[in-house]
Amino acid sequence: MTVTRPARLTGAALAAVLALVPFVWILRDLAVLGSPEDLFRYWAGDRFRPSGVRSATTLLDPVLCLASAVTALAALRSRHAAAALAATGALTLAVRLPGLWTHNTGPLVTALAELALAAGLLVTALTGRRPPRGPDETVPTRPRPGPAVAAGLLLAVAALLLLAQEVHLAGRAEPRFVVDRFTGGRSVLDAALGVPPGWLSAVLVALYLTAAVSAFTGARHTRPAGLLAAGVLLAGGLAELARIARRHLHPDVHHVMAPELDVPGLATAGYGVLAGAAVLALLAGRGVPDAAPGPRNPAAIPPPPYPRPPGW
Repeated sequence: MTVTRPARLTGAALAAVLALVPFVWILRDLAVLGSPEDLFRYWAGDRFRPSGVRSATTLLDPVLCLASAVTALAALRSRHAAAALAATGALTLAVRLPGLWTHNTGPLVTALAELALAAGLLVTALTGRRPPRGPDETVPTRPRPGPAVAAGLLLAVAALLLLAQEVHLAGRAEPRFVVDRFTGGRSVLDAALGVPPGWLSAVLVALYLTAAVSAFTGARHTRPAGLLAAGVLLAGGLAELARIARRHLHPDVHHVMAPELDVPGLATAGYGVLAGAAVLALLAGRGVPDAAPGPRNPAAIPPPPYPRPPGW
């Protein structure tokens, strides 16, 4: 399926505005925190600041900003951008739903705006499609079987690791804290635009598994879904590695010496970086074009009747 030109222009405009919303908040945080280094440290999990200043954004905001910008460019350049529009819209819709029950006016208005834009992307992707016009018009290619299966395995393992981490945490924490991780209760302190960590983990598990199944089946929408999942996985792994490195190389004033090394967290973060980069490399190449229709088999033509009628 291809996308009509009006739908492509509409999707590009919606994706561009969707990228602009978190970008404005990032600029606001840069003005408040003072430097990009402090902002990145906050995104990486370093919440200790003597002044008590907090960031309104999280690592998810620049990821969504970049994904929306790339989607806008894809909609302008390609007639096969329906999957990219749908993937970006679905992810934004899923992660911004918890913002509807926030008590702050700015984040609530932002969540409403992003939900409306994300829903617009989904509607545009669904209603703007049309079948190819004639045999000469190209269709989205399927991924190559080998790289697709490898990418699917990497994403499936990432989903299982994240799911195991959440189950392990739920088994050790109090029930109230577990509920707050999905609803954003008072026991879970986060940025103004932050997504409850349990909710975010559930969304990412669904994203990784959806992309993995698409890769295993060789679906035409594998590349947009897989690249989006790989980008999120890579960004999360880099941020976690930065947090662990800073915690052990530059301990804050609350620690006389560096804390004990979190080996499982280090291994999970390292896997996220390697797997995310590998999936990006595996799915970035060209897909397999559909085979051209072969000549009609003469054996399929029925033989003339016997005996032949008069005048045959």
